Amino acid sequence: MTPIRRLLPDPGHPLDDEALRACYAYERPTLRMNFVSSADGAATVGGRSGPLGGPGDKRIFDLLRAGCDALLVGANTVRTEHYDALRPDPEWRTANGLTAYPLMAILSRSLNLDPDQAIFTDAPRPPIVFTAEGAGRFPAELVTVGDLAQVTDELNRRGAEHILCEGGPSLFGQLIAADLVDELCLTISPWLAGGEPGRIATGPPAEAREMSLRHLLTDGDQLFLRYARKQVLVDKPVDNH
Repeated sequence: MTPIRRLLPDPGHPLDDEALRACYAYERPTLRMNFVSSADGAATVGGRSGPLGGPGDKRIFDLLRAGCDALLVGANTVRTEHYDALRPDPEWRTANGLTAYPLMAILSRSLNLDPDQAIFTDAPRPPIVFTAEGAGRFPAELVTVGDLAQVTDELNRRGAEHILCEGGPSLFGQLIAADLVDELCLTISPWLAGGEPGRIATGPPAEAREMSLRHLLTDGDQLFLRYARKQVLVDKPVDNH
């Protein structure tokens, strides 16, 4: 197990899985973003985010997936990152009052998706695809939406109060512009990527919103930050786990 430690608040010993889950515990219905970035702000290396990760990032990535009700991603992320079927620790989930598998939700206006990709063919729980009206046919449940608020409303209606979004950057930017982002979990990797990799959020102009740092964790030279809306901290005192 990679030795992730807490730097802020209350620096301490390496965190076991239970303590690490407590660091990322949901406090209310939440749309949470999870991203990785190089130290100089690149969202990808060689066109993919995977090379920026590491053992600690993978451990947190898996725990965040295991604790969510729904995983929301854009179609380009599904294609680029070669998404597999979603199976995050079903035994732990059912033991903790969750469905065995989270709901997989994909946003795609054009339905430019491969129906033979394992995310569809090997899925233990059928994914849903949010798309524009008249986009066509696809061998998965299609839900027509007009904006991102309708996406989150529909997921909430289906019982998904805790939504984890893994991007990509265009979807993140749109969610910021729509003021739907409650949290950002950000891994900063000790790499200088240079070149022209984009930011973790791109899209339409948006009002700048100040967030509050909930914690800072570390695994060697890699940092893990959790930011939340400031009003969440005002509404409820912070649990320093």
